[in-house]
Amino acid sequence: MFVSVVCDIANEDHRKEVHTLLLRYGFKSIMKDVFESVRIGENTLLRLKRDIDRATDYYDKVRFYQYPLEDAFAISFLSEKKWRKTVVKP
Repeated sequence: MFVSVVCDIANEDHRKEVHTLLLRYGFKSIMKDVFESVRIGENTLLRLKRDIDRATDYYDKVRFYQYPLEDAFAISFLSEKKWRKTVVKP
């Protein structure tokens, strides 16, 4: 599955922790605050989201762009400490 992650982290300590997590999970830094992976599995991605949730606070935002997920394009995002998901089907 292809996954791209875009981070908008308010606190510099949280930013470093999230970037370290993404690199540890095998993501590559593409641009500042943008990471990509083509080898991450669904269960691993769930663990990563849980770890990111612990490393962030109310003011941090993180978006995950996933394809394919159930033959669709999925956007998961963390905003105000709540995860939301949008699925775009062809």
